[in-house]
Amino acid sequence: MKAQIFLIVLAIIAGAVLPVQAGLNVQLGKAVHQPIFAAFASFLVGSAGLLVYLFMLKFQFDTIAEIKTVSPVVWIAGLLGAFYVAAVIIVAPKLGAALTFSLIVTGQMFVSMVLDHFGLLGMPRVPLNWQRLLGIAFLIGGVLLIRKF
Repeated sequence: MKAQIFLIVLAIIAGAVLPVQAGLNVQLGKAVHQPIFAAFASFLVGSAGLLVYLFMLKFQFDTIAEIKTVSPVVWIAGLLGAFYVAAVIIVAPKLGAALTFSLIVTGQMFVSMVLDHFGLLGMPRVPLNWQRLLGIAFLIGGVLLIRKF
């Protein structure tokens, strides 16, 4: 139970830092007049931070050879991350943080339910039901309220 609570708190914190990251990236994009550079800089700094963390973990870099065993499709994840960061930097200053992230969460939930329902990409299979559909409807209702007010 403690491990699950830790994971829940970690997920909430991960979600909470996204609007802060967006705001900081927007500031950088405005300073250099190029949101795509801000996304690039964000990934560059993040990559350096992850490399330092790997050294702190005493990661066995010889295991990198196992990369050959994964499907080439998995490398799309990096492009998806870059698209996400760049899109947020472009969208957030125009729509505001609340609307931007409520739309993002709605998109995340929709695709997450598809992944769960079919057990895609190694996710545990969790069938779609009316309660989950109601949750999506509430999210869409929340987006509409945030957009209107």
